[in-house]
Amino acid sequence: MILVTGATGSIGRHLVRRLTDLGVPFKALVRDPATDLACDLVVGDFDDPASIARALEGVDRLFLNGGGAIPVEGPQPMVRQQITAIDAAVAAGVSTIVKVSVWGAKPGGKLAEGAHWEIEQHLKASPLAWSLLQPSGFMQNFRTGAGTFTDDGALIGLAGDWRVSYIDAFDIAACAAELLSPTRLAGSHRSNETYVLTGPQALTQSEIAEKLGVGTLALTASEMAARLTGLGLPAQFAADIVDLWQEVAAGSLAATTSTVEELTGRRPRTFDEFLAA
Repeated sequence: MILVTGATGSIGRHLVRRLTDLGVPFKALVRDPATDLACDLVVGDFDDPASIARALEGVDRLFLNGGGAIPVEGPQPMVRQQITAIDAAVAAGVSTIVKVSVWGAKPGGKLAEGAHWEIEQHLKASPLAWSLLQPSGFMQNFRTGAGTFTDDGALIGLAGDWRVSYIDAFDIAACAAELLSPTRLAGSHRSNETYVLTGPQALTQSEIAEKLGVGTLALTASEMAARLTGLGLPAQFAADIVDLWQEVAAGSLAATTSTVEELTGRRPRTFDEFLAA
């Protein structure tokens, strides 16, 4: 039995559909049972350890995703929440965790990079078998609009022709389903591996804007920081975001990998296919 956390999110919804299609037994962790997910549900919250322990009863594989959003100040709740879930999984007799992390997770990394690295280390030190999914930027980011577009619809980014190998959450979920399925666990893909997941091509902001039919707004690092603080973000938080943008502009998410095809047997979706879907 699989427990899917983050089931109502961009990855989770695709994973729920994929596991359903495969006929693999699973249940989805939700905070609100009034959801449109058509599967077995268990109510729980990462901030309620007892509910996580109950949700893990009878579970042998855990898809670990989600938790608290990155706060603008103070410690990151996701670290505490996911470490608690890992410890609860050990206590419940879970054998395997497939965790969604970020590409570039590292000690001392800014925001999500540092948080996910800390969680990864705790998982690796546990007695559980594990797989880490480290995706590139999500194509879904261009659907939310939050912090991505100006009020008149232009795509925001640092100046330059830098590229990102964006991936559709559909493909992240497909990889997770393969690693969670009993046949795959017994097959050629080993546990205790890190998988960097990308789309098939690395695109510039201008290329993406053209596909979306919008303009672009290219900013310097100082202009980006000023824009973020102007939206009410604390200066240090804005500086951390700009640092991450600069890493991306330097090529941190530009490479492509063949991992999606190796895990699923098919190539990942292109940006055009994502838009069509």
